[in-house]
Amino acid sequence: MILPRLLPFLVLIAATATQAQVIRAGPSAPGDWRTDAPGVWRRFVPSDMPAPHATPSAGNPPRIVARPEGAGLHVAAGFTVKPFATDLTNPRMIRVAPGGEIFVAESQAGRIRVLHAPDGAQRPDRQDTFASGLDRPFGIAFWPPAAPRFVYVAETNRVVRFPWRPGATRPVGPAQTIVAEIAPGTGGHWTRDVAFSPDGRRMYVSVGSASNDSDQDETWRADVISFDPRGGDRQAFATGLRNCVSLAIAPGSGTPWCVVNERDGLGDNLPPDYATHLVAGGFYGWPWFYIGNHEDPRYRGKHPELAARVVVPDVLIQPHSAPLGMVFYDGHGPAAFPADYQGSIFVAMHGSWNRALRTGYKLIRIRPADGAYEDFVTGFVTSDSTVWGRPVAVAVAHDGALLMTDDGGDAIWRIAPTHP
Repeated sequence: MILPRLLPFLVLIAATATQAQVIRAGPSAPGDWRTDAPGVWRRFVPSDMPAPHATPSAGNPPRIVARPEGAGLHVAAGFTVKPFATDLTNPRMIRVAPGGEIFVAESQAGRIRVLHAPDGAQRPDRQDTFASGLDRPFGIAFWPPAAPRFVYVAETNRVVRFPWRPGATRPVGPAQTIVAEIAPGTGGHWTRDVAFSPDGRRMYVSVGSASNDSDQDETWRADVISFDPRGGDRQAFATGLRNCVSLAIAPGSGTPWCVVNERDGLGDNLPPDYATHLVAGGFYGWPWFYIGNHEDPRYRGKHPELAARVVVPDVLIQPHSAPLGMVFYDGHGPAAFPADYQGSIFVAMHGSWNRALRTGYKLIRIRPADGAYEDFVTGFVTSDSTVWGRPVAVAVAHDGALLMTDDGGDAIWRIAPTHP
C-alpha cells in the first residue's frame, strides 16, 4: 500500500545511496504534457483529491497526426528508445512467450501477430499472422505458464485458445472456445485481458463496465472474473473496477494486479486512475464510491452499507491519464535493466480526453514500495491539440528490453540500456 504523504508539497527521498530524488506531491503533483519529462516523480494520495466538480468536466480529445519533422521521444537517463516494428495496424496488447516469441493483438484488424527477434535484435527478423478473423482481440496469455501448449486470446466477449508449440508461427490445431460469453450484452468498454495464476490453475479475465457511471444492472461487468483453464467454475474474483484494462501477476507472491481507468465527468483532477493488487472478494467502489469511501455525487446516499468495504488502491495515477497496459519488470539477458529496476511496474498511459490540460501519452515506472511513479518515456504530445503516438501496452522481451505498443503511430518501441 502507498505510504502517507510526508510533506504537503515536495518530498525528498533517498533513491540510492548516492542519489536523491524529488517527488512532486500534494498540490504540486498534477501537471500536463508541458511539464512531463523523464526523471520527474509524482505521488498522489487520497487526501490530495479535490471536491467533485472543482473544475468543469472537459471534452478535449486528441487529434492524431503524423510524426512531425524532428519530433522524438525522451527516455530516462542511461536508456535509449528506438522503433522496433513500424508496419502494424492498431497494435494493442503485447505479450512475450517464455521462449521469446512476441505476440501482438492488432485489435481493429481482428488479428494476432507473432514476431520473432533474436536477443539484442533492434528489429524482428520475421513477422507472421498467428490468428485472424477475431472480434477485437486484446488479452493474450500462455498456458501452462511454465511450458505453454496453448495461446489464450480474449476477444471482446469470448475467450479462445489455440494449440501451440514454442517456435511455431501458427497454431498447431483448431481454435477452442473456452468461454463462449464473458458477459451478457455489448457496448461500453470492449477490451478484455486474460492472465493465469503462476500454478496455472486459475484464469483471470478483466471486463470493463458498459457505461461511465450507471448503477443499472451490469452483470459480470466492471469485474475481474476467475475461471479454471477450461472456462469452468466462473467466480467474481474482484468487483467495482470500472475498467481494469490490463492484468499482471506479481513475481514471487503470484498476486494479480490491474490498472484501472476511473470514471469521467467529475472534473480535471478527479478521480485518480490507479494500479492495484486485487483482493479475492474485494470491492473497489464503482459506481457508488471511488478511492475508498468517497461518494460519487451522482449517487449520494445510495448503498451506505458498502462504504466501509471499498478497498483503497495501492498506487494512484493522475486523473484521466488512461493507463492501459502494465508489466512487472523481471528482465534478464543482454539488454536487462540495472538491478534496482527489478520489481518496478511499468505502465503505458494512452492519454486524456476528459481533461482541459492534456496528460498521459507516456510510459511511467512505478515504485511499488511507496506508490511514487516516474515519467520514463515522454514526447508523444506536440501541442495542446495534437499527438503523434499513444502508448497502449508494455512487455519485457526475452533479452530484458522493454517493448511498448503505440496505436497512434502503429508501432512498437524498444527501450534498452544505452550500455547494457
